[in-house]
Amino acid sequence: MRKVEEIYWLRAYGCIAVFLFHLLDHVNQRLDNVATDLMRLPLVLGTPIFLFISVFVFAVRYAKSVPAGFLAQRVKYVMVPYFVYGFIYSTAEWLRRQRSDEPVGFLANAIEYYVYAGWHGYFLIIAMQFYVAYWLFTRWQLWRLNPVPWLWAACVISMAYWGLAYWFNVDWPGYLLWIAPLGWLYVFFLALVLVQHYPLARENVLVERSAWMQQMARPAWLALFVALIIAATFAGWLEFSSKEVWVIPFFVLFTLCAMRYLAGRPAPLWVRHINVYSFGIYLAHPMFFVLTDLVVEPLSLPIGVYALVLIVVGGVGSIALNKLANITTLGSMLFGKQLKVSYSNS
Repeated sequence: MRKVEEIYWLRAYGCIAVFLFHLLDHVNQRLDNVATDLMRLPLVLGTPIFLFISVFVFAVRYAKSVPAGFLAQRVKYVMVPYFVYGFIYSTAEWLRRQRSDEPVGFLANAIEYYVYAGWHGYFLIIAMQFYVAYWLFTRWQLWRLNPVPWLWAACVISMAYWGLAYWFNVDWPGYLLWIAPLGWLYVFFLALVLVQHYPLARENVLVERSAWMQQMARPAWLALFVALIIAATFAGWLEFSSKEVWVIPFFVLFTLCAMRYLAGRPAPLWVRHINVYSFGIYLAHPMFFVLTDLVVEPLSLPIGVYALVLIVVGGVGSIALNKLANITTLGSMLFGKQLKVSYSNS
């Protein structure tokens, strides 16, 4: 497989973005203003980045066919942690609500988490759908088609999906609205397009079929769009999550720009370290945030100190748990497998 340094950078960014987005959920309980809204802007890309990487890596590794057992391996290392962590988070929520004024039955609460994907592991359900989609993509030999028109159609479909869902106040149980594939089609086809035109490096000679990508990958377009987002933030027009209409053009411009300007830039050690533990950090960090809250809540810490404690405990705790789990093969399957990362730049 070709070593794609850009993916190391993007995976580290996505991991940090998800981590800090959830951290801000805790901080916003004490402080919520325009400044914290603006801090969320670069963080809303965390989920689509992870989805993009999952398709891009497979398209690079398995261009026209996937090996036997491809889907079984994905179930083993993606869906098993979904059920393990789903049990941990659902049981913790059930215990919390038993002590509240709104208790809930254990089974009903488990259904909310498992069936309706009502926790941050909903990302794993979307990823599993992408794995099946890529398996079908290779099985039906759809790589023979030009993915660019499909990308534009997917962008329109995904924007329409999120826009209409919020316009009509669609309220499905749990995160069912979020895990429906229509909202994420643009990520799937963007990955296929970029693999076809990889590398999108600055020194590449413009050719007719990729000239539009080179043009849209210019930082000026991304900067202009970010300026519009900031203006809309001050106007109070935006909601901040990865499931918003404006996130789609934002993500496309960001990814094109990142893939162009990160091309050929070796990822440093700290980026590679984050990659190794990224899956474990994603799965476990909210658990350590909650445990931290239980300890520090009576202390009334200043907001800056509180945020720093969350970062340290959430990061160190998630990495330590992942290192411990990966001592055995069973532990890695249950609690998230470490990523094998090359530390050589050659």
